[in-house]
Amino acid sequence: MKKKNTTITPIGEIQGSGLWSDLAGREVTVQGVVTGVIRRGFFVQSVVSSDDPLVSDAIFVFSPKWKAITGELVNVSGKVLDFFRQDNGKPVTQIKLTNVKVVKRRGPVIKPFELTADNVPVDPDELAIFLNGLEGMLVSINKGQTFISPSNLFGDYVLILDADKPVEGVLRSAQGGVLIDHNNPQRWYPGFRMTDYDSAPCLNVGSKLKSRVVGPLNYRVESYQIAVNHTIKVEPSHFELNKTRLSPKAGFITIMTLNGFNLDTHIESRSRVKNPGRDIDDDLGDGRFQTLAEAVVLQANVPDIIALQEIQDNDGAEMSMVVDASLTYEALIKEIKQLSGVGYRWVDIVPGVGTDGGQPGGSIRNGYLYNPAAVELIKSSVRSIGVDEPAFEGSRKPLVAHFKDKVSGKELACFNVHLASKRHQHGIFAPELAGQDARLPIRVRQAMVIRDELNTLRQQGLDFYVTGDFNDTEKSKTLTALVGDENVNLVDKLAPEQRFDYNHRGKLQVLMHGIVSMGMAERRAEYDIIHGNELLGVKPGQPSDKPSDHAYVIARIKMP
Repeated sequence: MKKKNTTITPIGEIQGSGLWSDLAGREVTVQGVVTGVIRRGFFVQSVVSSDDPLVSDAIFVFSPKWKAITGELVNVSGKVLDFFRQDNGKPVTQIKLTNVKVVKRRGPVIKPFELTADNVPVDPDELAIFLNGLEGMLVSINKGQTFISPSNLFGDYVLILDADKPVEGVLRSAQGGVLIDHNNPQRWYPGFRMTDYDSAPCLNVGSKLKSRVVGPLNYRVESYQIAVNHTIKVEPSHFELNKTRLSPKAGFITIMTLNGFNLDTHIESRSRVKNPGRDIDDDLGDGRFQTLAEAVVLQANVPDIIALQEIQDNDGAEMSMVVDASLTYEALIKEIKQLSGVGYRWVDIVPGVGTDGGQPGGSIRNGYLYNPAAVELIKSSVRSIGVDEPAFEGSRKPLVAHFKDKVSGKELACFNVHLASKRHQHGIFAPELAGQDARLPIRVRQAMVIRDELNTLRQQGLDFYVTGDFNDTEKSKTLTALVGDENVNLVDKLAPEQRFDYNHRGKLQVLMHGIVSMGMAERRAEYDIIHGNELLGVKPGQPSDKPSDHAYVIARIKMP
């Protein structure tokens, strides 16, 4: 927050200073009405407005111990600080509380600023200025808007302001979701967090807000989000999980792509993980193995091959020398066999300890399940590529395996990838290089390494299929580099409103892809996205059997 209105500070030494950013490290005293309380503090807003849209009339008070009450008029003393959540992030100006006095138990009523489709800018630069001027202030969203992100474990929600009319220039999915605008990927949609999990509803994309949302506009996790302390009413959206139109067929190979979402069978010990608040789970007890098996059998029609990502080792996220993941594979295979009678086998290449990124201690890797009744694994073909390539240092290595169709006797080379993540991407409101993805050049180089391998196979006359989690969209430089002029991304064969498998803060997008040669795409390859995971919500604060944060994708390839 670059500016603060001086009318919030009628008391003490800073009266008339005007710029909070010049006061970092100084002790101040301010007066305002408490407009909202979150876990580590509360927001106070001036009774008198500046009427300057570029200047916020509120500030966050860091106070982990003293609990404020919404509506009180208070005098707050403390040190002004600029808090940075990450090095390249936007600073959040706040006061670290040293003293507080309640002036009135019921202070003046603060009228919230209402966010509407007409006043929220679309242009990223205008948007940043607009929201900066509202940071910390009481804002509201009227009823009737559509939820475009499913509820998550942390009580986060995202809306599109479409109650009065359709939003121009926005492509919508059949369920009411919003597809990413490749010309403006930084577009922001308002969201809120409910701090009381008991009153936070479980809802799917397409649900409708039936009551007003009010709270201070908080800057957290590199975006703006309303902090909500009241209950809301919703009209829930219901839909069945999709089932693919593609089934195994003689003379064809079907390949499903499934992100296991850090799948393992182990309940981690607190003393053996890096972050006890995030790294302990019970995937078996929560039912995730069963749900994944149901996806394979009931939604994907028991495909011949399953390309898996984010498979963890046998002790999960525990920091140890364990890298073997046999228990994880066997547990999933057991669940699938109980449902379908099909006995899959598995194959992977074990990564070194801490060499391939992902959750610390998890040793995530790519792997395959395959149905030996339908395809034969050519064991000598199993290999990792990019092992000595700097672009793959600290990143998952693509897993290549050749499978022979038992009907036609023809061979298909499968590439299972999980490219470098976007974890270090600048937030869309970062003060410098907003939205810059520092690891994009790495993914582009990774794509070029894979493309070189495809060129070799093409020269040998071998068919190939490349799939997995690319951490980039179909319009990105990464996919452009991989596809080139010789290959085709099967995602492009789908209708534009169907091109999504992931939901990032309300923006639906494709991160999984299916790459084949141009000759295969024209006559011999079909593609489908099995939507559901990216649209279905979970109950905040409760264990979930949601099996993945991605949709599943499936291809059916005719063997010549």
